[in-house]
Amino acid sequence: MRHLGKLVVVAALVLAPGAGAAAPDKGVLVPGRSLGGLTLGLTGPEVLARWGDTHGVCRACRQTTWYFNRRPFRPMGAGVELRSGRVAAVFTVWRPTGWRTSDGLVLGETEARITEVYGAMRRFECGGYSALVLQRRGAVTAFYVDDGALWGFGLMRPDVPPCR
Repeated sequence: MRHLGKLVVVAALVLAPGAGAAAPDKGVLVPGRSLGGLTLGLTGPEVLARWGDTHGVCRACRQTTWYFNRRPFRPMGAGVELRSGRVAAVFTVWRPTGWRTSDGLVLGETEARITEVYGAMRRFECGGYSALVLQRRGAVTAFYVDDGALWGFGLMRPDVPPCR
C-alpha cells in the first residue's frame, strides 16, 4: 500500500470537478477478454452506456483517460484509456472491494496465489509497484502487485504499456 500512494495522489489530482461514481461495484476480470464488462475496442459512447456518464477526465494524460470512482475525488474505482475513440486499456484504481477474476482470484490475495492460478508471468517494475502480465488472445492482462499483495487489474492492447 505504501508504494501505491503515488498512484492515488495522481488519480486524485486528475479528476475533473464534479466527478462521481459509476464503475461497477463488483467487477470481474476475464483475462484476455474483459474487465468490469468492458472489452477492448469499445467506443467511448459504448463505455458510457455501460458504466454511465459520471466520470472524471485526466487532465495530464497523453491519451483520453476517464476515471469512474465510487465516491467523488476518492481514487477507488476504475479507469478507461481511449485511443482514437476506442478502449485501449481498462484498469482498476486503487483496490476496489468486490473485484475478482473469472477464476476466483480476488484483490488483496498474495502474489504467490496469482502465479498459482495463472502461472509464471513477465514482471514489469512500475515505479513503486509491479505489474505481472499475461498475454492472451491479442490482449495483455496485468495484475498489479504492491508489497506482495494483489492491488489491481488491467486489460490493455499489446501496444499499450502495462504500468499505469
